[in-house]
Amino acid sequence: MSKNILTYKKSGVDINAADKFVKFISNISTRKKGKKKLNNIGGFGSISNIPKNLKNPKIVACTDGVGTKIEIANLLNKFDTIGIDLVAMSVNDLIVQGAKPLFFLDYISINKINLSKLKSIINGILKGCKISECSLVGGETAEMPGTYSKDKFDIAGFAVGIVEEKKILNGKKIKKDDLILAIPSSGLHSNGYSLVRNLINIKNINIKKNKFLKKELIRPTKIYVKEILNLINNNLLNGCANITGGGIADNLNRILPSNLNAEIDLLNINPSKIFHWLKSNNISDKEMLKTFNCGVGFCLVVSPKNLKKVIRYFSKKYRPYIIGKICNGKKQVKFNGKINWN
Repeated sequence: MSKNILTYKKSGVDINAADKFVKFISNISTRKKGKKKLNNIGGFGSISNIPKNLKNPKIVACTDGVGTKIEIANLLNKFDTIGIDLVAMSVNDLIVQGAKPLFFLDYISINKINLSKLKSIINGILKGCKISECSLVGGETAEMPGTYSKDKFDIAGFAVGIVEEKKILNGKKIKKDDLILAIPSSGLHSNGYSLVRNLINIKNINIKKNKFLKKELIRPTKIYVKEILNLINNNLLNGCANITGGGIADNLNRILPSNLNAEIDLLNINPSKIFHWLKSNNISDKEMLKTFNCGVGFCLVVSPKNLKKVIRYFSKKYRPYIIGKICNGKKQVKFNGKINWN
């Protein structure tokens, strides 16, 4: 064969490498459901069972990515946790409406197949799915030379869950005098990284040599599925919000009824060290609250009578605490006081 003949591989796409990666995923993600084995990886579509114990099931779907946290993973050459973040960003949204995650699909686009990197990412995704008690049923890996520069990639996730109609959390259960609880975050989760990276560039910080930042900036997002579903199954939850981009105000406002508002006492919030570090670098309180979760990864709205019961479902590290209450008035989130950054 002439050396001048064009091939897909010469153009930058190695189908054989992609096939090896698909085979790897298939081998580690094969699952069993009852007595029937469902092996979805490698097919044109994925097949999943629908739970039979629901009288009026509703499907809930979410999709998301991890933003520029990918750049931190690339810089540190550490890819085993970014997949956990990817799953968390979708499943933590699913549970806000009361849904139990059923399955997850991923999309990875990369300049050139790197099996070691991709295997680390997939292992993280599988770990996230295990924590969420859902299945990785398929996905897509696209080798895109010319679109991504050397070593660059992007990932996206898609999750589907199911909820009994009568258990859907839609704001109707939220009432005046309900308590607003904060569940601690594991750190930054996957929001605000463009600001963080800009700060690092301005300060000329080498995060590879900074033990604190090296650990904090790649720390995976906490997945709240197990705890929230326990609360839902025991009728202890009136509403909840995943605190992502837009912070506490924007995300909590999304679940409020039109005739109720949320009053948050900022003095009660307990930011972890990474947020104290960010604040110490000339970032205003307003910007902190708008961009980051500030230590509040998830919010719960519960009846005061259920407070003690709710707390029992959490470990000490992620124990919820009161940061506010629901009041009569126009739909909005009001902040009182200031966060103690000392």
